Amino acid sequence: MTGALQKVEGVREAVVSLASEKATVTTDGPVDLLSLVEAVRGAGYDVHAETISLDIEGMSCASCAATIASTLENMEGVLQASVNLATDRASVTFVDTVVTPGEIAGMVEKAGYHVAGTAGDLTEDRMERKLGESRRRMLAAWVFTSLAVVWMVPEMLFGVAWPSMDVYRWGMMALALPVLAWAGGSTFFSGFRAAAGMHPNMDTLIMLGSGISFLTGPASLVFPITSYAGVSAMIMAFHLTGRYVEQNAQGKASRAIRKLMELGAFAATVEREGRQVEVPVDELQRGDIMVVRPGGKVPTDGEVVSGESHIDESMATGESMPVRKGPGDQVIGATVNGDGLIRVRATRIGKETFLAQVIRMVEEAQASRVPIQALADRITGWFVPAVMLTALLTFLIHMLMPEVMGGILRAGEFLPWVQPGLGNLTLALVAMVSVFVIACPCALGLATPTAIMVGSGMGAEKGILIRTGAAIQTMREAGVIAFDKTGTLTRGSPVVTDIVPREGFGENELLGITASIERGSEHPLAGAVVRKAEERDLTLREVEGFRAVRGRGVEALLDGRRLIVGSIGLMRERGLDLSGLESEVRGIEEQGRTAMIVSLDGRPAGMLGVADTLKEGASGTVAELRDMGLEVVMISGDNAVTARAVADGAGIGSVVAEVLPEGKVREIEKLRERYGKVVFVGDGINDAPALAAADVGIALGTGTDVAIETSDIALIRGDLEGVSRAVRLSRETFRKIRQNLFWAFFYNIVMIPLAVIGYMHPVLAEIAMATSSITVVTNANMLRRKKI
Repeated sequence: MTGALQKVEGVREAVVSLASEKATVTTDGPVDLLSLVEAVRGAGYDVHAETISLDIEGMSCASCAATIASTLENMEGVLQASVNLATDRASVTFVDTVVTPGEIAGMVEKAGYHVAGTAGDLTEDRMERKLGESRRRMLAAWVFTSLAVVWMVPEMLFGVAWPSMDVYRWGMMALALPVLAWAGGSTFFSGFRAAAGMHPNMDTLIMLGSGISFLTGPASLVFPITSYAGVSAMIMAFHLTGRYVEQNAQGKASRAIRKLMELGAFAATVEREGRQVEVPVDELQRGDIMVVRPGGKVPTDGEVVSGESHIDESMATGESMPVRKGPGDQVIGATVNGDGLIRVRATRIGKETFLAQVIRMVEEAQASRVPIQALADRITGWFVPAVMLTALLTFLIHMLMPEVMGGILRAGEFLPWVQPGLGNLTLALVAMVSVFVIACPCALGLATPTAIMVGSGMGAEKGILIRTGAAIQTMREAGVIAFDKTGTLTRGSPVVTDIVPREGFGENELLGITASIERGSEHPLAGAVVRKAEERDLTLREVEGFRAVRGRGVEALLDGRRLIVGSIGLMRERGLDLSGLESEVRGIEEQGRTAMIVSLDGRPAGMLGVADTLKEGASGTVAELRDMGLEVVMISGDNAVTARAVADGAGIGSVVAEVLPEGKVREIEKLRERYGKVVFVGDGINDAPALAAADVGIALGTGTDVAIETSDIALIRGDLEGVSRAVRLSRETFRKIRQNLFWAFFYNIVMIPLAVIGYMHPVLAEIAMATSSITVVTNANMLRRKKI
């Protein structure tokens, strides 16, 4: 690693201490920290980095988010920062030996925004307070604005300023002032603060638009200009209305994660010193014995110690049918107990619990970015300054080229609000104000995160956990989906599929003697035979002189008779006459099953077929994926005959067999060269390298067993139908992202030029701007109507 660090440009010396696990780097000048981190990772090591999520107040548009992200990424020690406007949250990855969370929060405050707390503090109460504040400001604005609108009607329709022009002008200013200074005070404060910090935002545009409109009021008392003081109140009122509706829609979009946060139990009944006492969940310790009564919530993840019941795990897996639980079974915290009383030993507490991991995963997905969003991110960085420059140029063009602009306005007189007869200065101001208030960076900033928020929330409710937004886009672009066999397409535990006794033996007799000897073996096939015997309530007998023949079978004495169970090779070695059995053995093996031949005193007693059977719905899932245009491949470490048989059963045409775990990575590379982006579906534990190598890794598990950290998408329920659901959800979510981005770009491309030439009234411009943001958020919420 020392050599790798010294190769970084600007590094004079690097000293790595094995004892302290630290590297000290001496440089000749400024060196980018990210270059050093990449050098360490390139050498096969990693740098200890932490990620924190901060809830931020004061953001009004995508420009705010871009400003905060840029400010944080320029901090020494910060490796990555992303800011989500839809959730008002920043996710920051940093090297804790270089910068502290406090310094990061301080930098956000210095940029003009407020850090309300870390992720997880975003409760229903805080969301309600925020929405309530927006509602109060909106209503206060409309109390005065509605009076101004009523007063405007005679002047607008009949040209009569009642009771006089001077009173009318002063009255409009009096009604508009509380709207701007009181109801819209936070908008003015935010806009001015952002402008003073050289990072103007949406509020800056509203401040300028409504402020200039208001100033025409006092100016009209001195100069020959039309007063738009009343219009300034309407601009602010519509702006606050749009903000309220938008936040309300965002609240609906983020309800999934809030529902997850509210699912957890608040108290637990535990056994302490022979008594049952109730304690807060936060005070639970590993090993505590919790008493869960009928209808109660399981306080935290644990293992059933005694009792039996059915647990409703729908909050975790999306499965509506309760699951039977007994001693030794794992239960998930926050799931609901059925009709039995159970005692549960706590195994995970706090942030280790399954529910905490799910919440963290959904938060990570909502904080992540999608590649298609990159263009919108680049634009929002300079959007507001560009709009301000455009507004200034609009004013100058109308003032310096009155005849040209007048001709354009006369061509638009069919629009009731276009009035070419107004004075040149008035027309120039109206056009400039319209440009200020019609531009909408909010729609650009909300287009992607709101869709991801809804999509990831829907997934969590259905047992589909999406870790990264990028996986949503990649899933849509994938050309092939590769499945592991054991534990993914198959159940992962062998079962007895065939019992073929020879003459003189019954099925149960053959199964019983085979299970009696296999009880002493640790082989998975032996376990399948014993389980089958237990299912039939067979009595197993004791054997003597048990011996395992490695890789081929077992032998022992049963009631003084020589009993051998094993492969055809072992039987031939022992000189057993297999005539009449060979064709049956061949038939079983061609179906991908393992033949276990049973011999008693040198005579064939029969044969058992054992196989790892396909999961229910495997063939249907494969057919669905094909219908979606995906090529389906199976990659397995099993022999070619078994792999081919399983693939045929699932309807998979392409099989790669006898591949070791490290070889799966090479096979994924080959698939990528042939088909493009690759999705790999595995169990998340044995297939970690393949999941990481694929463009999208999907891990299947059951409840707490799912390996969340090793995948891009985790399926909690463990059924294969979840794979097709995940593909459909990803595609529908990405479709919404594209629709939102198209609308956001289309709106600004069309509306800003209309405002420049004077075809938009300031009030209509503000209504259009508010509608644009609302449309994007509402369209994202429409995703909930899709059936996945």
